[in-house]
Amino acid sequence: MKLPGPDHPITIAPNPKRVRVTFNGRVVADTLRALTLKEASYPAVQYIPREDAEMALLERTPHATHCPYKGDAAYYSIAADGRRTENAIWTYESPYPAVAAIAGHLAFYPDRVDRIEEV
Repeated sequence: MKLPGPDHPITIAPNPKRVRVTFNGRVVADTLRALTLKEASYPAVQYIPREDAEMALLERTPHATHCPYKGDAAYYSIAADGRRTENAIWTYESPYPAVAAIAGHLAFYPDRVDRIEEV
């Protein structure tokens, strides 16, 4: 485990906007409770509470990755009306203490869904 610091800053803040994720014409997630995670020089990522996602459209996959700053990530694919996108979502179910706020949240790859919009 590595701790965020000056060489690799990580911030997490509530997003005041509504965040909506769509795939194949379906709303996969819609929330007013997204968390915006900013990590070093990477693009900001919206983490959406699972309660605000259509979990019936998601399928857990065996894919997993490890981040030295956040912990072990699990993945979901999305299947909606005959169209599927593999490993489109990642989640840290037991993140490291420094980023504990993202537990129970889902993050979406922008290039694997149709839209992630903030309104």
